Amino acid sequence: MSESDILLIDKLKGITSFDVIRRLRRIRQLADGRYPKMGHAGTLDPLASGLMLIGVDKGTKKLTELVGLDKTYIAEVLLGKQTSTGDMEGKIVVELPVDEERVKKEIAAVLAGMVGELELAVSIYSAIKKDGKALYKYARAGQAVEAPIRKMIIHEARLLKLELPIVEVEFSVASGVYVRSLGEELGRRLGTVATLANLRRTCIGPYRVEDAQGLEDLEIGKLGK
Repeated sequence: MSESDILLIDKLKGITSFDVIRRLRRIRQLADGRYPKMGHAGTLDPLASGLMLIGVDKGTKKLTELVGLDKTYIAEVLLGKQTSTGDMEGKIVVELPVDEERVKKEIAAVLAGMVGELELAVSIYSAIKKDGKALYKYARAGQAVEAPIRKMIIHEARLLKLELPIVEVEFSVASGVYVRSLGEELGRRLGTVATLANLRRTCIGPYRVEDAQGLEDLEIGKLGK
């Protein structure tokens, strides 16, 4: 597989994963007007930034393997507020006080206790499908839907910064982990509620965001033929 079969893209916050594909297709448009076949190895929410792996033509056959790789995220978790979506896009539904002394005293032990296999509810605003339809479509239509429980494997949870009410954590996880769920669980274990304030994916398996290119910087010549 050549380097041009898999592109490493640093997605900006505020655009969808499909926006990335659409823009790359325009950049890679063939001389005869056709667009190359493209796909990605894992969606990033519009409110998240960071590494995406894009398969191009033959590279799309490799995506199934890439989807299952471990991933690393940097999450900013806002303590004291719970939203309807588990991130800053939703409405605040619960507010609770934050015991700052407790957080400072317990944060290291709480994060250590989250390493391993957890069973957590997944946000109803996730892309998990029920009866062939993504959960977030039910939620946005105002239809009642039960949040599914998923097993999630956390390899490491490392405190990066503590500027309360924000806790910045690096989570190294197996595929299939929903970081919004980890943020909410962190709040519960610290005696309050929480929501994800910001999220950045930095690694997918051996691939690192430092080696990725931003869409705004890409030129046809840089992408190769």
